[in-house]
Amino acid sequence: MQQPAINLQDQRILVCVGGGIAAYKACELVRRLRDAGAGVRVAMTDSAQRFVSPTSFQALSAEAVRTSLWDAQAEASMGHLELAGWADRIVVAPATANLIARLAHGFANDLVTTLCLASEAPLTVCPAMNHRMWKHPATQANVELLRSRGARVVGPDNGPLAEGESGPGRLAEPMAIVAALAR
Repeated sequence: MQQPAINLQDQRILVCVGGGIAAYKACELVRRLRDAGAGVRVAMTDSAQRFVSPTSFQALSAEAVRTSLWDAQAEASMGHLELAGWADRIVVAPATANLIARLAHGFANDLVTTLCLASEAPLTVCPAMNHRMWKHPATQANVELLRSRGARVVGPDNGPLAEGESGPGRLAEPMAIVAALAR
């Protein structure tokens, strides 16, 4: 049975990719968002680039990928503010425990956290981490703080994790994230 088409036509979605092994799934997320009709741009943390190349996201989004606040060409006209203002929605996937903590406490110490802080677009956070990190009271408090400020949290899923353990911490499947954005 074929699933009904998800329509995100004319939505401008900024996907912020955090530095966890689940970053590879963000490639499929970008593809599925475009399939749903969204315009997609990508920003990556330094750590994310250790898992997936910006070139992959550029090919999938058909847009230049931003990786640094220190890009002289992009920042000549305050490109991070333009990108923050461009987005109708921001999706952070995967959102590591570190990235969630920095977002919850208003840090702006890299491109991704600066974009999230500088934007008025609704924020969707898609956690992915080891199950013990997810269950830790500090992570749970940070997630609740983000929720109290209006952020939507999608996931994490329960199941096998990269290190061979199992539990809550898997990045939600890309189509589940797309479906959540369409609701």
